[in-house]
Amino acid sequence: MTAIKHALQRDIFTPNDERLLSIVNVCKAGKKKKNCFLCATVTTERPVQVRVVKVKKSDKGDFYKRQMAWELRDLAEVDAKDASKENPEFDLHFEKVYRWVASSTAEKNSFISCIWKLNQRYLRKKVEFVNVSSQLLEESVPSGESQSVAGGDEDALDDYQELNAREEQDIEGMMEVCEYAISNAEAFAEKLSKELQVLDGANIHSIMASEKQVNILMQLLDEALSEVDTIEGKMSSYEEMLQSVKEQMDQISQSNRLIQISNNNNGKLLDEIQFLVNYMDLSKGHIRALQEGDLSSSKGIEACINASEALLQCMNVPLRPGHEKLMSVKQQQHLFTELRDTFSRRLTNHLNNVFVHQGHDQSSVLSQHMAELTLPKHSPLHRDLLHYAKLMEWLKNTQREKYEGLSRTYVDYMTRLYEREIKDFFEVAKIKMAGTAKEGKGNKFGLHGSSGKLTGSTSSLNKLAVQSSSSRRSQSSSLLDMGNMSASDLDVADRTKFDKGEVEESDGGVPSRQPPPGEKDMVRLMMNKVFQSIETELNSLITLGDKIDTFHSLYMLVKMSHHVWTAENVDPASYLSTTLGNVLVTVKRNFDKCISGQIRQMEEVKISKKSKVGILPFVAGFEEFAELAETIFRNAERRGDLDKAYVKLIRAVFMNVEKVANESQKTPRDVVMMENFHHIFSTLSHLKISCLETERREAKHKYTDHLQSYVINSLGQPLEKLNHFFEGVEARVAQGVREDEVSYQLAFNKQELRKVIKEYPGKEVKKGLDNLYKKVDKHLCEEESLLQVVWHSMQDEFIRQYKHFEGLIGRCYPGSGITMEFTIGDMLEYFSSIAQSH
Repeated sequence: MTAIKHALQRDIFTPNDERLLSIVNVCKAGKKKKNCFLCATVTTERPVQVRVVKVKKSDKGDFYKRQMAWELRDLAEVDAKDASKENPEFDLHFEKVYRWVASSTAEKNSFISCIWKLNQRYLRKKVEFVNVSSQLLEESVPSGESQSVAGGDEDALDDYQELNAREEQDIEGMMEVCEYAISNAEAFAEKLSKELQVLDGANIHSIMASEKQVNILMQLLDEALSEVDTIEGKMSSYEEMLQSVKEQMDQISQSNRLIQISNNNNGKLLDEIQFLVNYMDLSKGHIRALQEGDLSSSKGIEACINASEALLQCMNVPLRPGHEKLMSVKQQQHLFTELRDTFSRRLTNHLNNVFVHQGHDQSSVLSQHMAELTLPKHSPLHRDLLHYAKLMEWLKNTQREKYEGLSRTYVDYMTRLYEREIKDFFEVAKIKMAGTAKEGKGNKFGLHGSSGKLTGSTSSLNKLAVQSSSSRRSQSSSLLDMGNMSASDLDVADRTKFDKGEVEESDGGVPSRQPPPGEKDMVRLMMNKVFQSIETELNSLITLGDKIDTFHSLYMLVKMSHHVWTAENVDPASYLSTTLGNVLVTVKRNFDKCISGQIRQMEEVKISKKSKVGILPFVAGFEEFAELAETIFRNAERRGDLDKAYVKLIRAVFMNVEKVANESQKTPRDVVMMENFHHIFSTLSHLKISCLETERREAKHKYTDHLQSYVINSLGQPLEKLNHFFEGVEARVAQGVREDEVSYQLAFNKQELRKVIKEYPGKEVKKGLDNLYKKVDKHLCEEESLLQVVWHSMQDEFIRQYKHFEGLIGRCYPGSGITMEFTIGDMLEYFSSIAQSH
């Protein structure tokens, strides 16, 4: 690098009167490496110009050439990229940003340091240095190759000092006096030397002449020293006097400090006494209330509450260090402990008696509520207990064991009370349920809850009016026989009585105060014990309802889901929400069992071999089930469960209809499929069940396909020979025989065609159609009323076949003049007269 610097100085910068101060080997960032050199230079003439010059080798590579130069005053920013890590990249911001990558970090740092020094020395506008170490800007250029060039030249720059204006004027005046100053430098220098010797002599003479003034000055200094000695003596005497005063002031200050300490201690002692008196003193009225206050009256309970709270405040006073050693404090604490124990015993005994009395309460028995079937209310008992809420909280904070024992006593007696009432309640409910199911008439069945949160709306389902013929009822009875009672005892209208009723808000087993979050678990445990029989009795009632009729599970699922949804909106983790949720699982299981039972009945259905099939029992049963379910589940929260059940049932219906159709001997398969899928399609279209829209379209497709199949197969019988003849004609054409050459086939010549046509005159056709009508009438059932639909479809199909036969005659027997013995008008008259005659 040193050789390169000397070569650059010699070949490029010396001819331009510039000095090279620093150099760095670089290439442009992000491009193919083409190395060049950035040089920091200054001019040798004044004013000094500082530049950054880019130098690169020539294309031949035998010499260097100057490519570009920038003035340092145009440099706005130097970005070293990273001040803490070694990074060879740096940016120079001139009129645009130039991004460079140095061959080494040391060269980059040396170059940036040189730029900083030149900026500090020559420029008024300072360049901004970014991501540059502060040490690099403070230190000199590092030792090395660049030091010999940059450092030496900068030191030379540091030694140089310009002449000021006065010095320049003096030198110019001196040179003007001597005309030969420029032409004869030696003579001018000799003259200046002589003048300097003359000036030195004059200076020595002046010094010797000032000796007298120096002596006078020394005398004055001696006098000043003596005055200083006098002043120092006086200062010493003053200091001794001040020392005595200082000792006296120290004694006074010590006395004042002791007085201040004593005052502070007295104030603190007074504060402590006032603190103990204010916070550890219980009034006589409070003491009397705790010892003998009446716990059975509202006024006495209020006095006891105030006294217990005051006692608790006194016992919980945060004592300061040392208070526990005071005798008066110990005495007060002992008094407070005795009062607490005495009052807690009195309170526990009194509440035990209250709980025992309430547990044996017989003031309101279930027989008084038989008409509306509601649990007896215990609101007066709960209002009485609410008076003791604050005292129970006090007992919980002071005597935890007594509080827990009292809670167990309360739960024990309340459990007995509610278990007895709940059991009686559900027994009466079961009797009413069984009576309603057997009679099928009477007053509507009402179910009233007993829990404080067991509330619901008074709305009930409207009575479902389903009109069906006696034959329909007999056919759908198999679906209704899912339960243990016969369908005749439980029609659809009677089933709605199971749902009729109200849910009345009543009080629960604990006072209806919303507990804080920390007490919810404890309250839930208490309610689990007090009402432990509710879930068992509910499941028993649900089992009975399901045993009477499995369709009851639909009502129970809707009602129980609504109660669970209502409870969860209030508190998802509440006792009521949890209990009803458990019961809902049982109801959902019964609902699923009901659906499975219906599917099983479909699979086990047996069809008589001697009678026509008609509408299958489970098809009619699905219609009845769907109509009932749509009424029950209108706006219900558990609509999704019904939709899933619908899909299972309808798929089972489809599968078993096909099964019965395949096994049918008396009724053609197409008739079984056509009638039953027509009934399914009509049911789904009427009910408009969105989740079964696909099945509705499928039912319509199956009905249409089997109707067409039945019509085609049936029409082949009245004109059997004619059908066979033209089927043979079509077969020859399909084998490749040209249509106009079919008449040359022996079996299908014109004579054979005339022979077949003569066998079917108008009377024979009408007779065949009449026999066909009677046969179709025997196949079809009356409930679905498809006879006219099928007959009209047969008419259309017959006309289509007629036109097809005429077309074949025209193409295969052209010019023969052969026509059918009857016309389309004749056929329309045949079909119409046959339909009217029957």
